Amino acid sequence: MEQILGNCVHLAGGAKFKDNFMRLITTTLISLFFLANISAQTTDSSLKISHLSGDFYIFRTFNLYKGSRISANAMYLVTANGVVLFDTPWDTAQFQPLLDSIKIRHHKNVILCIATHFHADRTAGLEYYRQQGIKTFTTRQTDELSKKNGMKRAEFLIENDTIFTIGQYSFQTYFPGPGHTADNIVIWFDKEKILYGGCLIKSADADDLGYLGDGNEKRYASTIEKIQRKFKNPKYIIPGHDDWSSTRSLEHTLIMAKQLERKNQ
Repeated sequence: MEQILGNCVHLAGGAKFKDNFMRLITTTLISLFFLANISAQTTDSSLKISHLSGDFYIFRTFNLYKGSRISANAMYLVTANGVVLFDTPWDTAQFQPLLDSIKIRHHKNVILCIATHFHADRTAGLEYYRQQGIKTFTTRQTDELSKKNGMKRAEFLIENDTIFTIGQYSFQTYFPGPGHTADNIVIWFDKEKILYGGCLIKSADADDLGYLGDGNEKRYASTIEKIQRKFKNPKYIIPGHDDWSSTRSLEHTLIMAKQLERKNQ
């Protein structure tokens, strides 16, 4: 290699060229190392966006719970009229980066956000997004609990189960009963068979039903059964935390809820 490089340098004009050439090689290697580090940092970022299907995307943010770093799943939908968020980032530092990422990726603005219950991993960004001109929604029950517990509140209230039509997409909000919290709703996309469950539905690999300090252990199972009866054969089920790749999550949640119900009898 040194002999070949020496021949090239000799043909090009001597020692000065050799110095410049070696400096260029060194600079290039440093730049590649720097870019590799940036790529690694991006992979391990605090905001992770994954494609679900069609115009649907899952975004994950992270926060500390009992000393452990926990992920929270949320979703957005790209429509002809703009982007709809289903829940906000849990990490307050990711409110604007999410908007920026969506703008860069899809060249569209976020126009609407619906939070599925009053806990901070769903509602933390409502006030910020309202200030950005985004229409924010929760149910009236969620708003009452948010006010009572000092959580962020939405600008608009959903009085009953409601069908929204945004651009070419329609979806339904549904309150099946108490479970994870007294106010938890799910969102159903009938045409696409996507069930967005929020924290009411647990991942298929979850060990338990998680935090139930605001929940209803006695009615959790019946609430899940209502969802199963109403929304048949979902192709995708998005739980509030952890893995969302399995459609077994709804059934797994029901099994855990029934076990808890029997334990409390």
